[in-house]
Amino acid sequence: MGTECSMKFCGEKKYFCTVELTLQVIGGKWKPIIIHRLGNDGILRFSEVKRSIPNITQKMLTQQLRELEADGVVTRKVYAQVPPKVEYSLTELGLSVMPVIESLCKWGEGYARWFEDQTVRETAI
Repeated sequence: MGTECSMKFCGEKKYFCTVELTLQVIGGKWKPIIIHRLGNDGILRFSEVKRSIPNITQKMLTQQLRELEADGVVTRKVYAQVPPKVEYSLTELGLSVMPVIESLCKWGEGYARWFEDQTVRETAI
């Protein structure tokens, strides 16, 4: 029998279990990829992040970076120069999620191998 969960709050986020809270902060299609890029490549300018994730739109990247910044996962450093220079990097909190992101990468690699094996087996039949 499972334990009953009650609504909890973390700032403006409402959640019933910590997995739900985690996914609100780092979940979705783009946030794990952004975290992965910044975690592996270090400090990147907006255009470098965009170039490393070809399928994301500029608007979506801006939105996702703002959310990650608001949640304390990413830091944004603006340099007072012309043209403006903005760099993004992971905070200490952001770096702490890298083992989770790396586990997702390894799982994806295993899934790709499994899927390929299944396809080869089906083709051989």
